[in-house]
Amino acid sequence: MSGHSKWSTIKRKKGVLDAKRGKIFTNIIREIITSTRIGGKDASSNPRLRLAIDEAKANNMPKENIERAVKKGAGELEGETYEEIIYEGYGPAGVALLIETLTDNRNRTVSEVRHALSRHGGSLGESGCVLWMFNKKGIIGFDANVYSEDKVMEASLDAGAEDIKTEEDEILVYTDARDFENIKLVFESKGLEAKFSELSYIPQTIIQLKGKEADQMVKLMDVLEDIEDVQNVYANFDIQEAEA
Repeated sequence: MSGHSKWSTIKRKKGVLDAKRGKIFTNIIREIITSTRIGGKDASSNPRLRLAIDEAKANNMPKENIERAVKKGAGELEGETYEEIIYEGYGPAGVALLIETLTDNRNRTVSEVRHALSRHGGSLGESGCVLWMFNKKGIIGFDANVYSEDKVMEASLDAGAEDIKTEEDEILVYTDARDFENIKLVFESKGLEAKFSELSYIPQTIIQLKGKEADQMVKLMDVLEDIEDVQNVYANFDIQEAEA
C-alpha cells in the first residue's frame, strides 16, 4: 500500500517505551465503556468491544479493570458517558491531522486541541477538510522474529488481505476496514497470534519533513497525544533523513 507513514508504528512503540501507561489505560477504559454502551457487553457479538479488550490484554491491564469498564458501559455501575468526536486540522507545512477523541466535555476538548495546534504551528479546520485524504484500514501486526513473511503472506492471501509489509521487526497486514474482523479470525484459525491489531486512518499521500518543521511536527504530535481526551492522532507526514 503506497503512502503509509511510519508514524503509526513510531507512535505505538513510543507509547510503550516511554511508559505513558496511565494515559494508555485511560484511553482503553474509555473505549471499552463506549463500545459496550454502543454494542452491548457481549464481546463475541461486539467486534469493537472485542478489539478494545484485546488491546487491554496486550497492555497487561488487570482483568478487574476490564470487567469494571464493561459494567460501566452496560450501566451496571455508575460511570461517565463519552462522546466520540473527530477533529480535523493542519500542522506545520500543511500536514493533515485527524484527531480522534472520546470526551465527556466537548467544550473542554476542542479548547485544548485548538490551543495545542495554535501553539505549535497548526490550526483547527472544518469538518471534512482533511478526512478525504485518509483511508480507514485494518492493520494486523505480527512479530517478524516469530513468524516468517512467507507464512504470514500465505495466510494473508487465503484471508483476502489487501497488502503486507515488513517494517523493522514487524510484519504488517493491511485490510479493508469492513473485512478486518473476519481476516483476524482467519489468522487465529491458522494459529498465527497477532502482536497487535487496530483500525487506523492511512494517509493517501505523505509530506516529507526535515529540520525545524520535522521537530515542530513531532512536538505537536506529542502535545496532542498528551491531551486526556485524545485517543489517536493520524497525520500524513514522514521525517526525511538527513543526507550523509
